[in-house]
Amino acid sequence: MQNARIDSFIFWFAIIVVLLATVSLVIFRESAEPVLDQIMTGITFKMDWAWQFLTIGLFVLLIWLAFSRFGKIRLGDGKPEFSTFSWGTMLFTAGMGTSIMYWSMVEPLYYYSGPPFGNEPGSQAAAEWSLTYALFHWGISAWSLYAFPTVVIAYSYFIRKQPSLKMSVALRGALGKYADGWLGKVIDILVIWSLIGGLGTTLGLGVPMVSQVVARVFGLEPSLMLDAVLVVLITVVYSASAYLGLHKGIRRLSDLNVYLALALAVFVLLAGPTLFILTYFTNSFGMMIQNFAMMSFYTDPIGQGGFPQAWTVFYWAWFAATAPFMGLFVARISRGRTIRQLIMHMLLWGSVGAWIYFMVFGGYSMNAELTGKLDLSGILAEKGGDAAVVEILSSLPLSAIVLPFFIVLAVIFLSTSLDSATYVLAAIATKEMRPGQEPARWHRMIWGGVLAVMGISLLLVGGLRVVQTSAVVVSIPIFLFYLLLIVSLIRWLKKDFPKKSGFVITQASKEE
Repeated sequence: MQNARIDSFIFWFAIIVVLLATVSLVIFRESAEPVLDQIMTGITFKMDWAWQFLTIGLFVLLIWLAFSRFGKIRLGDGKPEFSTFSWGTMLFTAGMGTSIMYWSMVEPLYYYSGPPFGNEPGSQAAAEWSLTYALFHWGISAWSLYAFPTVVIAYSYFIRKQPSLKMSVALRGALGKYADGWLGKVIDILVIWSLIGGLGTTLGLGVPMVSQVVARVFGLEPSLMLDAVLVVLITVVYSASAYLGLHKGIRRLSDLNVYLALALAVFVLLAGPTLFILTYFTNSFGMMIQNFAMMSFYTDPIGQGGFPQAWTVFYWAWFAATAPFMGLFVARISRGRTIRQLIMHMLLWGSVGAWIYFMVFGGYSMNAELTGKLDLSGILAEKGGDAAVVEILSSLPLSAIVLPFFIVLAVIFLSTSLDSATYVLAAIATKEMRPGQEPARWHRMIWGGVLAVMGISLLLVGGLRVVQTSAVVVSIPIFLFYLLLIVSLIRWLKKDFPKKSGFVITQASKEE
């Protein structure tokens, strides 16, 4: 692999902006937090209809693309760069991280205590909707938000031969020459900030959860210092993976991650209430399919209970904020795939992987709650989700083995998200990166170090939440990026593959 040259302007300006913004948000977090929360409320309550239409609209557009004549377009020449399994593991682990480990256990419990559609908390209806909504939130709609930017960026990179993995370049079909000027630079820096904030969310969920489990195993008290030690350990793992590159590092770690994740899921399925888990999932999956359209457009304007805004719309905004990262990374590893393969595999690999985890761990936690084995709703309300996760894992057979295994898996899950993110940050701050090239190793290590220092600092000073919130606020311009990406792709497809000229599977168009 050849190393590509750094884009000095993007690199230095992005680091300065990230550091200044982070320091400012931490110093003034008492005044910034209410403002950001107010903006967040505006995003979820005033733009709820827009996010709902965008998400379902992207799903419809992706299905049309996949099964239209454009679905046969091959992204790059030659055979696929990675096996289907490794390709799938990388895109899944990059998109999910430890979020799937945390939310698969506690999200159904939240819905059981605060159900949608005005149902009584703790009722039979609340229990039936609990897993149904979790499957919906982590399924095809969420992965549609990831998949569409991926298609446009991959088309720009492999078909239009734009020698750069940047969001601004993917928007060139809509922005024209402005994509190369100051507007393009602002777009790329916004993407870097949304990625930094998204990683803050990953660390904010993952590290305290792992810290609680470590404390239980070794008889320690959870502390900020323990959190910081875990961040250092995770940094060593993901930095080594990013240093080794896509083939020797990120691919192998992602493969290992999926093997371990499946092993834990199979163990819990067999050791837990197997029949309940399977029947509960079957019932919930059927409810999700039957009510998919209703949940996709649900805004609760009459009852105004706030459920779709607090959960569904927030999720769409959160996934959208991290979608540019997913688009850039998955586009890079998708050489040799057709547009149809890219769309269908992203939708299915992502959704099925998430559904398996929610089926097993969501089913197990709900069974423990419903049978009275554990008072998880009480633990969730009094001590939080991390404590609930520890209690769930401790209730499993062979918990003395399960808990350490979970720690290893969680560290690897965090690392597979962060090594991909480090790679993408370096790619955005690289001037040109043609197929066969990678960002310089020292460049990847610098971004790895920046993430580590920021993660530890924010954990120690308690400024993680405000950075997370600011990242989701970035979803407002990201919403506009989606509209521009649609325009870019349609313009390119019409120009590159006009109906009257016939259709070829591969075609390399010149830059405009």
